Amino acid sequence: MHGEQPSNREAWVVLGGVHLLNRTAPRRPGEAIVLIGVPRQEVCQPATTVIVRWSALGPCPAEALLPGGTRLGAARIDGGKLFPDGIAGPGLRDLVGAEAAPGLVPLCYLAADPGGGYHAYAQIRFHPEDACFVRTTREPVGHGPVRELRWLGPVLTAHAESSTALNNHLRYFRKHFSGTELEYKYTLDPAPDIWAASMELLKALRDGKLDGCRPEYRDEFQIHHTENHLFDVTGPEPEIGYASFIPTVTAGHVLKRKWFTEDVFARREELTPGLDITPDRFETFLREDLGLQVRAMPPFQRVRYDIQCESMRTGHVYGIFLDRCSLRAAPDVVLSQCELEYLRSRSILDHDRDEVLIEMERIDLWLCEYLARHGWATEHTFYSKRSFLRDAIALHPDLTAS
Repeated sequence: MHGEQPSNREAWVVLGGVHLLNRTAPRRPGEAIVLIGVPRQEVCQPATTVIVRWSALGPCPAEALLPGGTRLGAARIDGGKLFPDGIAGPGLRDLVGAEAAPGLVPLCYLAADPGGGYHAYAQIRFHPEDACFVRTTREPVGHGPVRELRWLGPVLTAHAESSTALNNHLRYFRKHFSGTELEYKYTLDPAPDIWAASMELLKALRDGKLDGCRPEYRDEFQIHHTENHLFDVTGPEPEIGYASFIPTVTAGHVLKRKWFTEDVFARREELTPGLDITPDRFETFLREDLGLQVRAMPPFQRVRYDIQCESMRTGHVYGIFLDRCSLRAAPDVVLSQCELEYLRSRSILDHDRDEVLIEMERIDLWLCEYLARHGWATEHTFYSKRSFLRDAIALHPDLTAS
């Protein structure tokens, strides 16, 4: 038994008491750990993120093990019956007992490494339908038979070392290039129905058409419908760019500032929420409170559908936005775009931030080919809303900022 090496096809969902994740109590003598044997769930290898859908697992071998690897019991449980309502189902209750069952949750996803040992992915989101895990081990741990649980101590230690990040309410661990927007744009011509285009693009991601990427777990699609009051900031240096006021659903406005002299890939960006000012004071606020030289641009309405794309390999999350802007005073003056933007990274392991740029180029190439096949666009641009409004005024001199 001690010479047994794990097969590269072996993987498990590991269950245990929730206190082992939230650290409300130490590991208790005699408490069981449950191994659920599952097919490999990684979309790519190496992976940073793994999503397990219980109903897709089918019948799974389950073993309850005591410290040292002594078997408490074994059963075969259908994946869809593991956690009905997010609570251990009858099969698991029979394995671990009525007292332990209510606190039983997925601790991690465990995958055998070809060279021996195991990689662990900590559970960060758990629902009756599925769960999301992110990798916490840089190198394989716990060489030897999986049932001897040699990997458990290192896995729990790795989780404890990053518990604040793993247990927080957002489960987002970092944002590279903070304060900077990285974005490719495509002008869609002819402009499609962006709702239908968004649904089709989202389905392509769900179906794995973009290698190594899937829609972001439980945040795959967002809808934005806003009115924008944009001001061209012409000075003083180095404040040139634009300032845009966007109303919130509750009250007040968000001020979006972008700094750039020409349309480029990377721009400095800053959001200031909660401004309690009315549209008639926007220009006064910029001039007198912020000391900016500004030119008011025609207000426009923006409808945007956001597809959140997550790289399973790196954990970086990118937004693919389908965007339609129309002037309030001239609804036939329209800009339709598709945008690719870096958003954040769901990983506690160190990644070179330049990896974001390399991965964005790969996704941009796929997106360009996708849009070209549909006849919407053939090359990316960096055409900004400020340039759109400037061009609209040049073509329609009668437009005003009212």
